[in-house]
Amino acid sequence: ACAELFRDEPPSPEVVAAMAPFAGGMGSSGQVCGALSGALATIGFTLGKTTAQQENHKQMCSVSYAMIHKFTEITKPHGSIQCADIAQVDWKDQDAVQNFRKNPDSTRKNCVRVVRETSNALYDLITDKLQASS
Repeated sequence: ACAELFRDEPPSPEVVAAMAPFAGGMGSSGQVCGALSGALATIGFTLGKTTAQQENHKQMCSVSYAMIHKFTEITKPHGSIQCADIAQVDWKDQDAVQNFRKNPDSTRKNCVRVVRETSNALYDLITDKLQASS
């Protein structure tokens, strides 16, 4: 969602498709939350080198490092940055997944909050970095 704000053109459909496996904590494994993976991919899309000849990635690495620390703060109430701890759903249990998606009282509200706060933090980090460099 944020990538369109930082480039002249949005990511290609192929880039968007490449991000799809991060849902459910990297391939529905419950591991690292896809919101963090997506934030880091957006930072790379926005600030990363596009050729090997370009200068090093100091700016990208700085923003990525800050994003990881901010994400750790955002997810502190859940105990970790792991999807399984945030969503509290077994992605291999279809009944649990359906309840998660359809029940307004499910732990999906945890994910909605984490994604919203991550998106806001990402926006702030990148716009601050871009303003500082202009």
